[in-house]
Amino acid sequence: MSVAIIASLAVFVGIVFFLHYQQRQAHTLSRLVLLGLILGSAFGLGLQLIFGEQSPIISQTLEWVNIVGSGYVGLLKMVIMPLVLVSMIAAVVKLEKGGSLGKISGITISILLLTTAIAALVGIVVTNAFGLSAEGLVEGSRETARMTLLETNVAQVSELSIPQMLISFIPTNPFADLTGARSTSIIAVVIFGVLMGIAARKVMAEKAELEQPIRTFVEAIQSVIMRLVKMIMALTPYGIAALMAKVVATSNGSDILSLLGFIVASYVAIFLMFIVHGVLVSLVGVSPKTYFKNIWPVLTFAFTSRSSAASIPLNVEAQINKLSVPPAIANLSASFGATIGQNGCAGIYPAMLAVMVAPTVGINPLDINFLLSLIGIITISSFGIAGVGGGATFAALIVLPAMGLPVTIAALLISIEPLIDMARTALNVSGAMTAGTVTSRLLNSKANQEMAQLNS
Repeated sequence: MSVAIIASLAVFVGIVFFLHYQQRQAHTLSRLVLLGLILGSAFGLGLQLIFGEQSPIISQTLEWVNIVGSGYVGLLKMVIMPLVLVSMIAAVVKLEKGGSLGKISGITISILLLTTAIAALVGIVVTNAFGLSAEGLVEGSRETARMTLLETNVAQVSELSIPQMLISFIPTNPFADLTGARSTSIIAVVIFGVLMGIAARKVMAEKAELEQPIRTFVEAIQSVIMRLVKMIMALTPYGIAALMAKVVATSNGSDILSLLGFIVASYVAIFLMFIVHGVLVSLVGVSPKTYFKNIWPVLTFAFTSRSSAASIPLNVEAQINKLSVPPAIANLSASFGATIGQNGCAGIYPAMLAVMVAPTVGINPLDINFLLSLIGIITISSFGIAGVGGGATFAALIVLPAMGLPVTIAALLISIEPLIDMARTALNVSGAMTAGTVTSRLLNSKANQEMAQLNS
């Protein structure tokens, strides 16, 4: 190990100790996350400026720094399935009205799909406004390799129909799904947890002597899981610092400049959808400023990790403790939002690609029939998009062939994919939390109206 690497790691260790000191001063998690983001970005930028892009010193330094970043993400992934399973069982057991579960699921999924349709529309408008086109995109060795891989995957994806995708939600082997064996494992675990909860409620109704032991057991195991989540959340500032250091240190300036138009357009579209989320929560009486302030740590993690699935524990915790969303709604919206109706990956991205590539095959991207078909296909195909980095590519492989468009454009954007995917993932998570917040307020408002009618 060279002196340069040792010196670089010493600086990062110093950052970790500084964050630890700030944490002991009892600062808020939002402030600590922001501090970790700034320090990690500065460290990554410093590595680039001192050693240059693609330096072996940077790669070797990041191998050690990655222990903190990947370790943190790994711990969050570790707790995802236990959290989803236990929380769903507890949510169903604690429901005052068993029939309300279907209502919660229906409203949540409807909001996720509605925001995805809006996201597709926003992507279409922004792409046309910026005049983006697939013409002139550079094809290098990486792009060629990616194109070959995509063409291989298209055949597999094209055979996957909507009914087949819905069937994949069924937990035929819950033990395998608890390992995350499939892209739809999270939804399968949600369904398994709901069924277990329903079974527990039936046992409680049939055998009164078992009601209290079941409630006590569920309460105990849920408390243990939530405590584990809080323990892992305490590591968030360190994980964010390490993840941002890697993102900034490995960014390629020339690639960013060559595709700057698409990057700017993507971020504009994503920003507009954040505004849409703010408008939606304001319609149910939640201040957009307060909403985004409360979910800031979750969005920051989603941005740096590029994983909607790994964000589920933070998502659930923030909804329950910061946004006062009931546990049942928080768990359903976070779990569904990781694989259904992702506003960034399944909404904006495939819409932008379709509009860009349409003229190359003689289709007018402003034709109303083309636009309505595109929005409809994007909304329907947003079921089951994998909640990990690369889910946007999977969405494109479904949407583009369905519209009769080539998928090669997705390969030509590989060099800037991580940079845009970070913001898309943050938007996905915000969409899930928006769905949970709106569902909670709508059901609460309806319950209050019913109570008022009973009292009148």
